[in-house]
Amino acid sequence: MSDSIIRSLGAGSGIDTTSLVSQLVEIEKAPQEQRLNTRQETLEAQISAYGTLKSSLSEFQNAMASLASNDTFNARSVAFPDSTVITPNSVDPGAQTGTYQIEVVDVAQAQSLATGSYADKDAALGETGTLTVSFGTWTYDEDAAPGADADAINEPYSFVSNDERAALNISVEASDSLDDIADKINAADADVQASVLLVDGQYQLLLTAPSGKNNALRISSDDATKGDATGLSVFEFNENEHSQVTETQQGKDAELKVNGLTVLRETNEINDVIQGFNFSLNKADPGNSLTFTVSADKSGAQQAARDLVEAYNLFYQTSQNLVGTSTDENNQTVKGDLSTDGTAKTLINRIRTAVTAEVTGLSGGFTALTNIGIRTELDGTLSINEDDFSNAFNNNYDLIENLFAQNTQSSSNQVTVGVGSYANETVPGSYDVVVTTNPEKATVSANAETLDFSSPPVTLGADYAFKVTVDGTKSEDIVLNGSYSSEEEVRADLQAMINGDTNLKAANVTVDVAYTAGQFVFTSRSYGASSEVKFESADFANPAKAAELGLAALSDIGVNAEGTIAGKAAFGSGNVLLPPIGSDSYGLNFTVGENAVAAGTVSTTFTRGIAGELTVLIDSLLSSSGTIENREENINSALEDVTEDRAELDRRMEKVEARLYSQFLAMERIINSFQSTGNQLDGILDRLPFTAQSS
Repeated sequence: MSDSIIRSLGAGSGIDTTSLVSQLVEIEKAPQEQRLNTRQETLEAQISAYGTLKSSLSEFQNAMASLASNDTFNARSVAFPDSTVITPNSVDPGAQTGTYQIEVVDVAQAQSLATGSYADKDAALGETGTLTVSFGTWTYDEDAAPGADADAINEPYSFVSNDERAALNISVEASDSLDDIADKINAADADVQASVLLVDGQYQLLLTAPSGKNNALRISSDDATKGDATGLSVFEFNENEHSQVTETQQGKDAELKVNGLTVLRETNEINDVIQGFNFSLNKADPGNSLTFTVSADKSGAQQAARDLVEAYNLFYQTSQNLVGTSTDENNQTVKGDLSTDGTAKTLINRIRTAVTAEVTGLSGGFTALTNIGIRTELDGTLSINEDDFSNAFNNNYDLIENLFAQNTQSSSNQVTVGVGSYANETVPGSYDVVVTTNPEKATVSANAETLDFSSPPVTLGADYAFKVTVDGTKSEDIVLNGSYSSEEEVRADLQAMINGDTNLKAANVTVDVAYTAGQFVFTSRSYGASSEVKFESADFANPAKAAELGLAALSDIGVNAEGTIAGKAAFGSGNVLLPPIGSDSYGLNFTVGENAVAAGTVSTTFTRGIAGELTVLIDSLLSSSGTIENREENINSALEDVTEDRAELDRRMEKVEARLYSQFLAMERIINSFQSTGNQLDGILDRLPFTAQSS
């Protein structure tokens, strides 16, 4: 409205028209604005209330975390005496319970090898070639050499490869120094420690193997000249050449007696003698034993169940304050901020139902909280009947884990149920698995070998080199540089050398090598159509020598498992069957054995337990696409509508104001017209004869 119009208002009538218009506009606007204010306050209160509800849900979920874990129900405690001989490190959930006596007869030791001395550790050695480091067990002259010379006692006589440890190939260049070779060995990450030590003003390379008798080192090279002080042969330590390297310490196993039973281990870190109990051997103490007990620890699970009750009651009380009504200090009824919100009431009811209902998929045993003495009171909260609660934990503890935590079962050891990353989508229940095709690994049986062990040892070299393709990856040359006393020694070295190949290690593919009925048998460790073992004639350095090992152009491909899950065709990948996407069992995976077909119909079950079901439910409610997020988006959308309604109200009030100003302006004009007419009449009257005044 222009200032000139506003100034003219009231000029004729004397009325404060501007104030009057403002009051009239405010009177018309006030009820509508109050409605919008009330609407905004309600919506903002609901947003805040949903924040409180989400926080309460998260706290409840956090309180259930331990109950959802199977480890909680398999906790163990150890009563171990003070000792400098053994250090207890940890006890895992599910550790074997019992009382044990342990005597440490001897501790494990690592073999160490020291090279000759060098004046400069950083000087280029000028040598090229490959050092091959194998792991295994040495037999020394004192143990096996017929008529061993007294001066030769403790010299290496024969070596058997540890087929569980891949051989190590170190490529040496002319520019490499002693330090460089040490770095390359350490970089191979094969548990061999290489150090360059300063001894009496000279440098020596010290190699330390992993501890244990079967992890000793055998070092060979492709240096054609042996026995001199030059070339890579100066680093060799094998049955034929070891003059330049000194064995400063032999490898040996730890020896301990567990309840009288002698046990040997490669390391002093013991984690597989008593299942789940991990301890370290510090020193030998023959003749003396330590006694200790591993027992089940139920206290953690009991406390976790109590925490669940407390957390649920806190959540329930918080949620009822939001969706219910209460009475203030003036005895007036106060409604919660979500008392009219159907979404909030529905999700709270879903939580309450999940807590009190039977666990889906469980049959028999404990299937609901009421079975262990946890009851629902009239006010909706939970309480604990201490007698029933204690009885359940003391007498039926094995049933409680399935009540709370995830569980899978199978009627056959040929089918193992696994839980994948989409297990939240899995419907708990029973699923029959029928395997129609067993999984197979690629296996190549070589021809009969013709190596002559009538006069051992048999020495093999570069002429016997070959390449092999494993699971689609071709190796570099596999070279057997050694002397062997039996086919078993060749077998072990074949497996170690193949698995130590650079290409195959990079692809993380491995084989097992067996010797059966005069043949070497090569088997990939993977299953299925991607499993492959292949030898090609072009990859033999000398076909005639390869034939002595039984090698020829041979190959094989594995087979994927096939079968059905709950009557529906499964997807087979290696030795795993996967359910169809979208099926009830989707999210599970089934690992099948090599004889699964013979097992027939295998019954499997999957349950989540109360804590598991609640976790999945709360995750879905709190997710970015969940119920609460959708409801909050709707509320925020309604708040945006309120903002738009305010803007629209302001626009309408501006029009009302303009209309009122226009009407009052017209009135002022009329009044001004009346005043002008009156003034004219006054002038006429003054001039009439009978009204004129004499001068």
